[in-house]
Amino acid sequence: MTRGYSERLSVPLRWWVVATMFLATFWIAFIVSLPTWLAWAAAGALAAATYAVFLWVGSVRVAVYDGELHAGAAHIPVGLLGSPQVLDAESTRRVHGVEADARAFLVTRPYLRRSVLVPVEDPDDPTPYWLISTRHGDALAAALTARPADG
Repeated sequence: MTRGYSERLSVPLRWWVVATMFLATFWIAFIVSLPTWLAWAAAGALAAATYAVFLWVGSVRVAVYDGELHAGAAHIPVGLLGSPQVLDAESTRRVHGVEADARAFLVTRPYLRRSVLVPVEDPDDPTPYWLISTRHGDALAAALTARPADG
């Protein structure tokens, strides 16, 4: 299996830090108002739920390998795609908002401001484009436009 590009859209460190401080605030409120065992149990359950959501949201992979673009659970052959456009923060906001097409396939994350728009050129597919959040737009676009070596 030849791999051209792979990225995990993980939650940024600052989210973990802010969540930890927020959870510590809840723990303090619980410890002064509840029995100790219940305070620890409630704080632990809240922390587990919060971190599980972060792990779930950050588990999405974007990859290009074996002639296919993979974004989350979806995949499409690169041969059915047009030229990718690397979008800056403002362009991503517009395409994701006021200029959005309801038929588009989105793999976006609120903590990533840049993205790549990949037109779908399959006449049998009603999806006009895929909009994929990324930290490395140029690398993703390059992997989508790279041609496999003969041999």
